[in-house]
Amino acid sequence: MAFVFTILTLAAMVYALVDIIMRDDSEVKHLPKLGWILLVVLLPLIGTILWFAVGRERSSAGRRGGVAPAAPAAPQAVVPQRAPGEARSTEEQLADLDREIEYYEKRAELERRRREVGGEAPG
Repeated sequence: MAFVFTILTLAAMVYALVDIIMRDDSEVKHLPKLGWILLVVLLPLIGTILWFAVGRERSSAGRRGGVAPAAPAAPQAVVPQRAPGEARSTEEQLADLDREIEYYEKRAELERRRREVGGEAPG
């Protein structure tokens, strides 16, 4: 019986270590990843139980290949006033690029529909 308990503890510890290593830093709570790794290695049973109980974020469907829930539509935030020459953040630049891509996709779709209604052959 002790052999089975040892094997289960070892398997859970290995699974916990792989889970810790594969997670993004933003999904790890209460300790840095290195802290969790040390806790699981030095105290296998307690560390593993603590990791699965309190150490990780629960929303990991996208990471494991499951279907991630659709992201809610981002509300249009008020753009703060900037001093002249002040740099925009990377997130703001990426949001602008996403809006630009969406604009050109909608524009292409509109052109395609206009051609279909006008009787022209697509192409």
